[in-house]
Amino acid sequence: MTPEERRAFGKQVARLRSQRGLTQAELAAAIGRTASWMSQVERGIQPVVRLDVLQLLADGLGVSVHVLQPTAPTEPPAPPPAGEEANDLDAARLLISGHPALGVLLGDSPEEEPPSLDVLESEVDEVWKFTHAAQFAELSAALEVLVPRLERASRRARGKDRAAVNELLGRMYQALAAAFVRQDEADAAWVAADRAIRAAEQSEQPFAVCAGIFRLAHAFLRAKRLDQAEHAAATAVATLQAHIADGEASPEALSVLGALHLVLGQVHARAGRRAEARSEIANARSIGERLGADRNDFNLEFGPTNVELWAIAIALDLGDAGEALDIGNSLDVSGLSAERRSRFLTDMGRAHTQRRHIGEATDCLLRAEELAPESVRTHIAVRECIRELVLIAGRSAPAELLELAERADALS
Repeated sequence: MTPEERRAFGKQVARLRSQRGLTQAELAAAIGRTASWMSQVERGIQPVVRLDVLQLLADGLGVSVHVLQPTAPTEPPAPPPAGEEANDLDAARLLISGHPALGVLLGDSPEEEPPSLDVLESEVDEVWKFTHAAQFAELSAALEVLVPRLERASRRARGKDRAAVNELLGRMYQALAAAFVRQDEADAAWVAADRAIRAAEQSEQPFAVCAGIFRLAHAFLRAKRLDQAEHAAATAVATLQAHIADGEASPEALSVLGALHLVLGQVHARAGRRAEARSEIANARSIGERLGADRNDFNLEFGPTNVELWAIAIALDLGDAGEALDIGNSLDVSGLSAERRSRFLTDMGRAHTQRRHIGEATDCLLRAEELAPESVRTHIAVRECIRELVLIAGRSAPAELLELAERADALS
C-alpha cells in the first residue's frame, strides 16, 4: 500500500464503521485487535495488506472484503514489503503469548553460539531507547529477534553468565511492560512484568525484582485494579523499608523505594484518598532529597525531578489543576528522556485544559506530539483531553488544534 492508498482505505473503514454506529474501541474489540491499531488503520498509518486481516476487518464491519477493498485479491497476497511494519505493539503481544524457548526445553532447538553478553546488553539498551522514545514499531521489530534469543540464552548459559543473561532478560521485559502500560495494554503489561520479576529473581538481583513489582503495580493501576496495585506496591515498600532499616541504603534501593511510593501515591489519588496520596508524594520527595540528583536505576528515572512529574499527575487525578501548573511551571525537564518530557507536556496540557486555557493547552500537546507522536495520538487520556479542548474552544478552535484532533482521531 502506498501512503495515499492507506489514507483512502482508512477513510473507507471509518465511514463504514460510522454507518454501523460503532466506536473504534467497539470495532477493535469485535475483531480482537487493539483500539490504537484501529486508530492507526483509520488514519492511514497502519497498512492492512494480509487477506486474513482484511477479512477479519470486513467481518467486523458486516461487509464483504470487496466492499471494503475492491482491489483485494482472492488469494492471500505476498508478505508486505520492507518498511511497512506495524506501528502498534501487536507483534510484541504475540511474542509473549506463547513460550519463546519451548524448543530448548524439549531439546528440539538446534544448538547455536549465542551472542556475547556485550552484544546482548547493547540490544537491551536499544530496546529501552525505543521505549523511552515511544518508538513502538521499532521496539516490536527489535523484540522479534531479542525475546527468543534472550530466552534461549538464559536456559543455555552456565555459571555467572546465567545470572548476567537473566538480568538482561528482566531488563528487556521491564521495557516491554513499560511500553504496554503507555499503550494502555494492561493485560500484556501484567504478563511482561511478571516475566521481568521471574528473570530478576533468577539473576539474584533483589532490587531488580522490586523494580519489576513497580512495573506490575503500574500494570494493575492501568487495569483499574487498585486493590492489586496497592497490595503489590505496599508489600514491596514494607520489605524494602525493613531492609534499609538494617543498614545504609544503596542508591539503587532508594530509587526503587521512591518509585514504589510514587505508584502508591497514584493508587490513592485514583481512589480519592487525598491525604494518603499526598503522604506518599512527601515520602518520595524525602527519598529524592536523600539521593540529591536524578538517576536512572532500573530505567525508573527516579530523582527529584521525577517526583515532581508524578506530583503533577497525582494533582490532576485529585482535580487540582492549579497545583499541577504551579509545580510544572517551576520544573526543568530538559535532562529527561523524550518519553518523560512528552508525558510532562501532556499532563501540563491536561492541566491547562481543566483551567480552560486553550492556547497554552494546545501548545503543550503539540510540543508533546513532536517528542513522541504515536504515544500522544494513541493514548486514551490524551485523546480525551484533545476532544474536551475542541469542545471548550467551539467555533474558535485554532486550526492547529483541529489538525491535532484529526491526527489523533479525537473527534469521533
